[in-house]
Amino acid sequence: MRGLRLGVLGSGQGSNFVALAKAIERDRIPAEIVWVGSDRAEAKILEHAKKLNLPRVVCRKSNFRTKLEPEIEEELALALEKARVDLLVLAGYMRVVKDPLLRKFEGRMINIHPSLLPAFPGLRAWEQARMAGVKEAGCTVHWVNSQVDGGEILRQETVPVLAGDSAESLHGRIQEAEHRCLPQVVRGLAEGKIPWSEDPRK
Repeated sequence: MRGLRLGVLGSGQGSNFVALAKAIERDRIPAEIVWVGSDRAEAKILEHAKKLNLPRVVCRKSNFRTKLEPEIEEELALALEKARVDLLVLAGYMRVVKDPLLRKFEGRMINIHPSLLPAFPGLRAWEQARMAGVKEAGCTVHWVNSQVDGGEILRQETVPVLAGDSAESLHGRIQEAEHRCLPQVVRGLAEGKIPWSEDPRK
């Protein structure tokens, strides 16, 4: 079976993208990143992708803050298909994914979220956890479906919430867990140890 062709879509700093790219090279995960996209032209993830000489796409400017127009998502889907992407990884992507991408990448799209879902879905989950006074937080990698942060959970990693934590220190600890968790899931999918509804490489 050939290696997994990955697309990564992000809106921000791109730390999970960098961690994934390093893990693929270091740990010889049978996967390669072939496409990187963002909804923000100034997103740092694009700078990281440029350094790795990877194809980069910035979608057209949207009139909405939390989603994209269907025609813009359709353009993203076509670009991903042209790049022959098997698995789309949402890594810090801050838009709600709607029908064009959901339909074309059903069962082939994962997201990493900074909480132990189903607890604290949505934005700034580490702040939600801290305000709730929980003793543990963490991250979740899950399949993406039409429910925000509601798809089937693939892997979670727990981190402690310490007495003196600020939102920033807790977020940093969660990000360290994310940088381990996401590559582990990609490896599992690439090696067939995590089941697909239908493996796109077959």
